[in-house]
Amino acid sequence: MARRFPRWLRLATAVAVVVAVAAVVALAVPSPVRTRRLVAHFASTVGIHEGSDVRVLGVRIGEVVSVRPQGRTVRVELRYDAGYPIPADAVAAVIPPSVVSDRYVQLLPPYTGGAALPDGADLPVQRTAVPLELDEIYRALDDFTKALGPGGANRNGALSNLVATGAANLDGNGQNLAATLDGLAKTLGTLADGRDDLTGSIADLQKFVTALAESDQSVRLFNQQLATTSEQLAGESDDLATTLRNLATALADITGFIKDNREQLKSNVDGLTDVTGILVRQQQAIISVLNVAPLALSNLNLAYNARSGTLDTRDDAMGPYDPASYVCSLTVDLVPLNQVPKECFALAQSLNASRLPLPNQLRKLLGLPPTPTPGGNPPGAPGTGVPGAPGPSGDPTLGGILGGLP
Repeated sequence: MARRFPRWLRLATAVAVVVAVAAVVALAVPSPVRTRRLVAHFASTVGIHEGSDVRVLGVRIGEVVSVRPQGRTVRVELRYDAGYPIPADAVAAVIPPSVVSDRYVQLLPPYTGGAALPDGADLPVQRTAVPLELDEIYRALDDFTKALGPGGANRNGALSNLVATGAANLDGNGQNLAATLDGLAKTLGTLADGRDDLTGSIADLQKFVTALAESDQSVRLFNQQLATTSEQLAGESDDLATTLRNLATALADITGFIKDNREQLKSNVDGLTDVTGILVRQQQAIISVLNVAPLALSNLNLAYNARSGTLDTRDDAMGPYDPASYVCSLTVDLVPLNQVPKECFALAQSLNASRLPLPNQLRKLLGLPPTPTPGGNPPGAPGTGVPGAPGPSGDPTLGGILGGLP
């Protein structure tokens, strides 16, 4: 008695067979390739027919669908694989046969990015090209020989005279001609090797010419001024010649003077170098003097009492702060920190511990940041505008000090 399989097993087997058959059919029947249509108008289509290849860089991507005359041109419909985009500015050309291939339509240039030709694009005859046929070449050569023959340019023997004259001129000049051609070849080779430099020079020259064109008015004005200057120099040529002669004499005298006083000049230059170095090192001090001196002289003039011939001032040379702080501040300004006496460090520490005003120089000894003041002076110094400093407005001049007095 035959064994019967369960119903679910029979159904699963039937489904598997159907799936396998469907897969085999899918593999056996290729999926349709998506294509695009293109119409191109040629002046002639010799050797192009339905089924001819359509290529890009020599690789076949489609074929010619139809070839139909249309007025003075030929309408050619092409179809190509949509997987190969064609540039929007592409042209179509008929490529003549080689040893192993027939004529075909080439689309160029190859696509490298940007806009592509849409489906159904139409290329006019201005964007197509066809090769020159052999009979056209023969016809052109025939026309050329007729134009040079007895019925053309040589009707009166002009061409014959030209050939005879050329032969007479070249007779015996073979070596010179060869040397000339060799030199020309070397020159062309040099130009070819330096084409990058030549191109750069031409580009720079173009920029220069463009700049001159943009500055035309300025160039015209410069030329006019140069012409005026030239006329003036021409009118004063005698005076100019006299000046040059005197200058030559003066230069000779100066040369002799320098030779006779070389050591003294060297000593003076060395001394001037020292003076210049001092001025550079004391630049800030000189700036301070130049800033304060005019105001000080003005205040001194205002303080002068013409009736009594005296200066109406109360001088306090040491200022309202202690002499030790003043001396230590001057020391910090004049010598390096490692040469400042230890007593100044002790003074700075004592003032800081007692929360008393510290000049910026003593704050520098303790590594503290300077106190920002309008005049950049230490607290308690003249002109800072803080308690204990003369001049409530922070004016370090004599007028500010006088203005701060009761």
